[in-house]
Amino acid sequence: MRPDSAPDVVEAALAAAGDAAPAWAAVPPDERAGLLDACADALEPVVGELVALESATTGVPIRQTTPLGFIVTGSFRLAAAQLREGWLTRTVTRDDGRPVTVELLPWGPAACLVPWNAPAPMAAHKAANALAAGCPAVVKPSEHAADGTDLLVRTIAGLLPPGVLQILHGGPAVGAAVVGDPRIRAVSFTGGVPGGRAVAAQCAAQLKPAQLELGGNNPLVVLPDASVDDAARAAVELLTTLNGQWCRALGRLVAPHAMLPSLLPAIGERLAALKAGDPADPATDLGPLIHAGHRSLVAHQLDALGGTVHRWTTVPDEGDFFAPALVTGADPQAARHEIFGPVATVHGYDTVEEAVGLANDTEYGLEGYVFGADEDAALAVARRVRAGEVKVNGSSVMSLHLFTPRPAWGVSGLGEEGTAETLRFFTNPRVTGVEGR
Repeated sequence: MRPDSAPDVVEAALAAAGDAAPAWAAVPPDERAGLLDACADALEPVVGELVALESATTGVPIRQTTPLGFIVTGSFRLAAAQLREGWLTRTVTRDDGRPVTVELLPWGPAACLVPWNAPAPMAAHKAANALAAGCPAVVKPSEHAADGTDLLVRTIAGLLPPGVLQILHGGPAVGAAVVGDPRIRAVSFTGGVPGGRAVAAQCAAQLKPAQLELGGNNPLVVLPDASVDDAARAAVELLTTLNGQWCRALGRLVAPHAMLPSLLPAIGERLAALKAGDPADPATDLGPLIHAGHRSLVAHQLDALGGTVHRWTTVPDEGDFFAPALVTGADPQAARHEIFGPVATVHGYDTVEEAVGLANDTEYGLEGYVFGADEDAALAVARRVRAGEVKVNGSSVMSLHLFTPRPAWGVSGLGEEGTAETLRFFTNPRVTGVEGR
């Protein structure tokens, strides 16, 4: 665990970001794009080391952190490309033929707060877009998994003007000091609901924008015509990716009563085949949870569900390993809440109407999944699921499209974290033109 940055270090970082803001905002977009590409070039040689650090500090198997490494460099290249394509300026024409210009201008210094489950890719996404917008970025990773993000920032900060990209370390106290400082003009936060509420309250007091992604209790709706094998594969992927510690993981498996006697054993067979062990081993499918305290929390939440617990995976006795669990007959009220680990509740249904009701029976609304052989029918169900993104017959960690938004409903957050949306978040429009008579 990283110790907190000292108060004088926090103050120096915020002062440097404030001092750097006017000059960085004045750098032409094409020049900023060139610097972002230079950052991507510098990161390429260290991505291997970075994803190994991510695996070591989070417990996520190296076979999962490695493909996410392309986000680290790709975020900077994509942000640079958007600048070159003119995303920050557009012109519309009045009826009298006069042009009106819309410019997206930077808010000012921005805070980029990232959690511990995939910190460096999220830090890269947030920071690259803040920098592209013209905002100096102050990055604060979780104190539980900061090494990869620290390497990222240290690798590229020297390529940028002083104060434009900085990193601070620590827990909630440092985060609160950064978010609450009036020199920070925009905050992008990914984390839990309590932290998100605190960030929102601080930002509301100063009327500054906050982008919040706060987790989910995501349903997988299996329709009666779905392939049992496909549904089982998706359920296992959603339950165990990032060791089950991700905001779009499986929270509730919703399937026909008649299918459960075949679906649960199919899931169990796949879970039994997983290899749990050293996350640095490329053959490992499942690593330990982030730390002992979190493992205890997940275990407590599992116990609170009641019902019958089904587990098939053999995990090591030593360390913070946690065998994935499906729970039948869980307390309905407890099943409405997120468990940030490899635990999901199982809900049977008789009608599609009942399935939709079960899928929406939560205060979260981040991600949803629907599986069915008839894609049109599955899409019709997907459009009734109350979530920001709903995938039909898919279960990957990636968005449906690179340029679609990643919105949230309910307590899953505020704002959108898509490629274009994050760049726009760090800006505010200015409209200019000649009105005349």
